[in-house]
Amino acid sequence: MTSRSFLRLALAGAVASGAVMLTVIPADASKKPSTVPVRLLALNDFHGNLEPPTGSSGRMVDENGNTVDAGGAAYIATHMKALTDRNTIAVAQGDLIGASPLISAAYHDEPSIEFLGKLGLKVASVGNHEFDEGYAELRRMMKGGCHPVDGCSPAGKWKGAPFDYVAANVLFKNPKTRTDALDALGKGHNGQIKKLIGSFGVPALPPVSVKYVNGVPIGFIGLVTQTTPNIVTSEGIKDLQFADEVKSANVASKLLSILGVKAQVVLMHEGDQVNAGQSPDACSTVAGAGSRIATQVDPQVDLILSGHSHQAYLCTVKDPAGHDRLYSQGGSFGRVITQVDLKVDVKKRDIVRSSVVADNHVVTRTVEPDAEISALVQTWKDRVAPVANRAVGTITGDITNSPAPSGESPLGNLIADAQLAATRTGGDAQIALMNPGGVRASLSFAGSPAGEGDGTVTYGEAFTVQPFNNLMQVVTLTGAQLKTVLEQQFTGGPNNQAFEKILQPSANFTYTYDRSAAWGSKISDMKIDGVPVTDGQSIRVAANNFLVGGGDAFLAFTEGTDLWSGPLDIDAFVDYLGQNNPITPPTTNRITVAG
Repeated sequence: MTSRSFLRLALAGAVASGAVMLTVIPADASKKPSTVPVRLLALNDFHGNLEPPTGSSGRMVDENGNTVDAGGAAYIATHMKALTDRNTIAVAQGDLIGASPLISAAYHDEPSIEFLGKLGLKVASVGNHEFDEGYAELRRMMKGGCHPVDGCSPAGKWKGAPFDYVAANVLFKNPKTRTDALDALGKGHNGQIKKLIGSFGVPALPPVSVKYVNGVPIGFIGLVTQTTPNIVTSEGIKDLQFADEVKSANVASKLLSILGVKAQVVLMHEGDQVNAGQSPDACSTVAGAGSRIATQVDPQVDLILSGHSHQAYLCTVKDPAGHDRLYSQGGSFGRVITQVDLKVDVKKRDIVRSSVVADNHVVTRTVEPDAEISALVQTWKDRVAPVANRAVGTITGDITNSPAPSGESPLGNLIADAQLAATRTGGDAQIALMNPGGVRASLSFAGSPAGEGDGTVTYGEAFTVQPFNNLMQVVTLTGAQLKTVLEQQFTGGPNNQAFEKILQPSANFTYTYDRSAAWGSKISDMKIDGVPVTDGQSIRVAANNFLVGGGDAFLAFTEGTDLWSGPLDIDAFVDYLGQNNPITPPTTNRITVAG
């Protein structure tokens, strides 16, 4: 049997049930060049921003060093059409949904997936936010069907994502569990693949996707940050494990090699930070988790397109064999499209590394917005308007999520106060703590184009601040356990906190921290209503279910007892806004910094 016949049969077995998904773009049979062109157009961290994002989230430094307005689905579509040719595959690196504005989130992000399908997206890695509503909901987004609680959206029964979601490092904890992601690997000539994958772990999602362009196959390997269990609600992923990205990518690379697919691209939802104010085409990364993966995955992988850190960069790194390899990311919120042009050797069926050229295109708003996508966005905007424009409270000035030197922000403190008020009755909460990463935007005093007027907060604005629909919970912690929770705000401890994350405290809870002190001795002078906290006392602590489940590496929360569940966090926030009109921006004096 020829290698071409083997590849055809192997892919046929995999395609049959969706483990390896295939789109064929016919080659021009009249020409037989030594290489053929391929263009990749990539998005990452879209987060459902169908409307042009506002504030700093809607601005981008361009290649000339100018800060310009950027993003918005209709503008993305115009830029994509201008960049697309017959050699193009559109791809993405995760967090396409989740932490989304109300226009998308109100309908479980079906509008965003619909838009991305119309954009021509073919394959995407999952991001951590694809798991915000749990694995079962992600599967519904992939396969179709109406939401089990909210039912069908105004558009009718959901048909499923029109592109492939892939993740090589998302595995089942229970090895007896089977899904279509594994079943297909045992068909046809895929016995080798079943053995390879089975020895590593049972995949919960398809690990790879293969696309044909100009007669050559391109293999895409999906990866999501292995820190996902620390940054999503634990209940929704309780049956899953997130394996090391490098090991998983290497297994997936061997899988593609068995299929004869040598041109390999990693779509990775993990990345690095950059120095501020840089051109999106610069390589100013601060080496971190993304660089580790980009430099360590198998040399057969030709390029790494990344996400998660919301930065824009184009870098050339060395693979383990010492060869150059592209490592890039395109910002966030649809503000940048990464264009990668390359050539594939027809005989070797592998990417010619020296041919790889990349460019980060800023999605400017100086072009004509795409008419079809503008109409799509307007349709969903009209559908959600009655909810989004409802006034829920008033404020006397901007309430920002910008942290003070202590790490508190006025808005974070306000949310903690709201959460304490919502959990005192029923949960007997004594204090509340809010994770800073859950405060997604500021509240502006100025009125919006919806016409609600200065100082009025709408439901849509409140939802933009807290878009996760987390459940408010209360647990009992001892004073010693509460101190440990606060110690876990800092790096260097056994909880592996990646970055300093200062929890936002309710007004009645104060304490002091010393960054220079040893881990375990940073926290002192904890007081509730002015009364010192002792190690042995029992304290009812309110937090969202993400934190209570140990999210953001606050593992000491999981030691809590007597769990009580209350309202959604957005409901607690909206109720507080309505009951305390007008609200003055809280001061940031609840935490004292000693060093």
